Amino acid sequence: MKIIFLILIPFSLIFLSSCDTVNKPAKGLEDEIYVIADSLEYEELRMALESIFEKVIYTPQPEKLFTLKRVSPNEIEKYRTRKNIIIVAPMNSGSLASQFINAVIDSAIKSQIMSNQMSQVMKYNLWAKNQLVVVLTAPDMQELEFNILKKSDNLLYAFQKISDERLSESLYNARYERKDIEGKLIKEHGWVIYVQADFSLAMNKPEDNFVWLRRSPNSDLERWIFVYWIEDASPAYLNVDSIRAIRNNITQKYYRTTDDRSHVIIAEEYFTTVEVNFKERYAILTQGLWEMNTKGMGGPFISYTFFDEKAKRLYMVDGSIYAPKYYKRNLIQQVDVILQSFMTVSELTDDRIEELLDAIED
Repeated sequence: MKIIFLILIPFSLIFLSSCDTVNKPAKGLEDEIYVIADSLEYEELRMALESIFEKVIYTPQPEKLFTLKRVSPNEIEKYRTRKNIIIVAPMNSGSLASQFINAVIDSAIKSQIMSNQMSQVMKYNLWAKNQLVVVLTAPDMQELEFNILKKSDNLLYAFQKISDERLSESLYNARYERKDIEGKLIKEHGWVIYVQADFSLAMNKPEDNFVWLRRSPNSDLERWIFVYWIEDASPAYLNVDSIRAIRNNITQKYYRTTDDRSHVIIAEEYFTTVEVNFKERYAILTQGLWEMNTKGMGGPFISYTFFDEKAKRLYMVDGSIYAPKYYKRNLIQQVDVILQSFMTVSELTDDRIEELLDAIED
């Protein structure tokens, strides 16, 4: 008992001293999650955790959504300011991680955990700004593994969401914003998307309801964003076959080589869809690979398709990457965050609309 007591004292001091660093930004890579766990307990839970966080996406090479890095509970002080942290152990196993969990959660939460009413505790900005710390525990190892798998979608979403929020904060900078292009989009089309300084308006086709934004054309690190919409549409378009057909039709018409011999299509090797909430609208999130119909080049894309009830429009907001020499997981996330900046004119304040329209004249 004396040994446990001596161990709990520094753990408690780490927890109580969080105010010393909470205003400093969390450190580390966006795709790393540090797992504070006993080595033997981690081995028992490793497959469950990896099945959630180390899911493979194809870009086209396989890349993980997150990479898990186990850290000994003795090293909490060293890693406590990382962006993404999981602390995991059964409640009463007696391991160092278990002792830490018992030291930092209050009796009311502990009671709910022991009765299996709760299995996870999420703490934001605990030891650093924009940090997420998740405590995963249960009365015993079997219940813990079961609850981790049961809560898999919520756990993955929580880390993806805060990662997107951190990236949004770093990407959206008024100093490097093409407000002139954004004002043009509002004025001519009734919607806006954040345009970084190094993006250009590659194509604007009001007659076809199509806009193409392009970054670093003719380089080995290109990013393309298009917005396409259908007037007087119906939610009936929100199905996989329609989405595939619409995207292929658009890219066949506009994503073409300079000699007009080849065009972009959706590759058959990797294509997934999932239902999501996009700005309080039901949407279909599509992720996959694009390629030229003559082969030879390709890359990943991500797309949101949704119906806007007010305007009676079906929107497809789409981003693609061409970066054959680079890992593309983080590039796709950056494009995804930009896509999520899309807003219709009805969602903007009058001051914001005026600001963007004024920028057209500058």
